[in-house]
Amino acid sequence: MEGSHQGKPHKETLLFLSAQAGRAAACQGCPNQKLCAAGAAATDPVEAAELRERLRGVKHIVLVLSGKGGVGKSTFSAMLAHGLAADEAKQVALLDIDICGPSIPKMMGLEGEQVHQSGSGWSPVYVEENLGVMSVGFLLSSPDDAVIWRGPKKNGLIKQFLRDVDWGEVDYLIVDTPPGTSDEHLSIVQYLGASHIDGAVIITTPQEVSLQDVRKEINFCHKVKLPIIGVVENMSGFICPNCKKESQIFPPTTGGAEKMCQNLNVSLLGKVPLDPQIGKSCDKGQSFLSEVPDSPATSSYRSIIQRIQEYCDQHHCQEEKII
Repeated sequence: MEGSHQGKPHKETLLFLSAQAGRAAACQGCPNQKLCAAGAAATDPVEAAELRERLRGVKHIVLVLSGKGGVGKSTFSAMLAHGLAADEAKQVALLDIDICGPSIPKMMGLEGEQVHQSGSGWSPVYVEENLGVMSVGFLLSSPDDAVIWRGPKKNGLIKQFLRDVDWGEVDYLIVDTPPGTSDEHLSIVQYLGASHIDGAVIITTPQEVSLQDVRKEINFCHKVKLPIIGVVENMSGFICPNCKKESQIFPPTTGGAEKMCQNLNVSLLGKVPLDPQIGKSCDKGQSFLSEVPDSPATSSYRSIIQRIQEYCDQHHCQEEKII
């Protein structure tokens, strides 16, 4: 019936609206505008030179991503930093760009600490002599303060973290990101494009509701040409400490991360089982890896961290050959 189509937009109109979605006056002046449109960074040459100079002492940069919140991304970032820093010969830095939900200060036992300014820039807050941390959490007067910022202000702080923090000579810079594929992710990829990124580690849990968002994250990485180191499946079963029997708390109804990685041709770095002590260690700001060295989860973390190190070393060798 002709009347049934009244008030409905034509297909061409829908396509136009889809292409224009999110593009408003607020987009003008945004540093991500060209990245959003074309998937390629367009950093100002002077700005790029500043970032390159500041980060020239950073050997490896690893982003930790997830499409969904609550999958253990910040926990993994903290474990990765602790695991890499266990080698006292390595200098490790952990950058928290989860502007609205900075949990890294608490997980690293640094709650209440403040950033200090020196002649060479902001100084990271150190957990150990070879493990420095930077987060917006250090800039808040209280851990309960809400950060209510629009995109441009978030982007500005991320740029400031990269340009104004005195990172020094660092073997590994781990970047903990918020969930999703939006402002903070576009900014960090754009700004670090002036330097280099080894790749991204993507965190998921076994259930399909998490995997759906992780597929979007993988697609994001492909679109912005961000290498994927691999996927980590968190909360992958629970091993009873008494009977040693494994239970699936979050059943992998569609095959879990393993099946997804096979379908998308992405590496599965490993699976980390649930352990109640992980949450306790994070709440106390302690390293789970050293607190519970015999846990199956600790073994999984160490194996995954070793694979990430091997990837970074191989990536570094390939870059040197190109140079």
